[in-house]
Amino acid sequence: MNDTTARMRAIVVAAWGGAEGLRETELPRPTPGPGEILVRVHAAGVNATDWKQRTSGGLGLWADPPIVGWDVSGRVEATGLGVTLFRQGDEVFGMPRFPHQAGAYAEYVAAPARHFTRKPPQIDHIHAAALPLVSLTAWQALFDTARLQPGQRVLIHAAAGGFGHIAVQIAKTHGAHVVATARRHKHAFLRGLGADHLIDYTITDFTTAVRDVDIVLDPVGGDYGLRSLDVLRKGGTLVSLASPADDALKPHAAALGLHAGFMLVEPDNAALAAVADLAATGRLHAAVERVFPLSEAATAHRLGETGRTTGKIVLRVLE
Repeated sequence: MNDTTARMRAIVVAAWGGAEGLRETELPRPTPGPGEILVRVHAAGVNATDWKQRTSGGLGLWADPPIVGWDVSGRVEATGLGVTLFRQGDEVFGMPRFPHQAGAYAEYVAAPARHFTRKPPQIDHIHAAALPLVSLTAWQALFDTARLQPGQRVLIHAAAGGFGHIAVQIAKTHGAHVVATARRHKHAFLRGLGADHLIDYTITDFTTAVRDVDIVLDPVGGDYGLRSLDVLRKGGTLVSLASPADDALKPHAAALGLHAGFMLVEPDNAALAAVADLAATGRLHAAVERVFPLSEAATAHRLGETGRTTGKIVLRVLE
């Protein structure tokens, strides 16, 4: 392998802070270790955690150099020692290593094989790359943390966003009654995904519009967590996805006979396979608002930071 083919393009954080700190550079191509696969990245999903960690310096878990991103869809280029789950040429998608560095904004990613699953042939790489982090977050929040049961009432804040619109669909596949907050012009979109009750948070205080909720999913943070406790029925669960500081709600929730706390998503092969099945059978679809080339990652971040997108933003890595 010569020097040219052994290198790759990647987006690194040259300076923590604003999107201008993102730089395209050329780096050595990674090599898969034991139990790992090397994936030729076709597309990389953009998530709120990407720009939040870029702004804050992250959790101190970055490699050198820090390469942004976790959502990956691509093709297996090589397999490491002991890997039997995939072969060269298999199309896969996943959220490797989170919250440690995955380096999804790059032409190649090497990561544990079981942090991926097979990409359904029914969806392309752009839409597959939009799914892993948000769908695993929704799955783990609803089923592993809140123990969702059919017929329960679920309130999803920021429901038209990248996470929210996926959470609406996953909750509906399990028979939930979904209450969603979003601006009015996004209500038709959410009704199309199955949302049962829509609240325009810009003109209506959701605490006056809904009661007796079993589960609240909060990707917003701030005072949303505390206010959301008011709409939960006794024994209900608030899952905060915005800030570890929201764990401070736990004692207040306990005093009210409720459950609350911050949840951090983690790689999950079984849940990802279930998500792939939902996507393959048409029960889960990632809405993609914009697709940018890898070189325009900073522009993609700036758009995401507006908080006004519907669905996901994706980087096309393989042109």
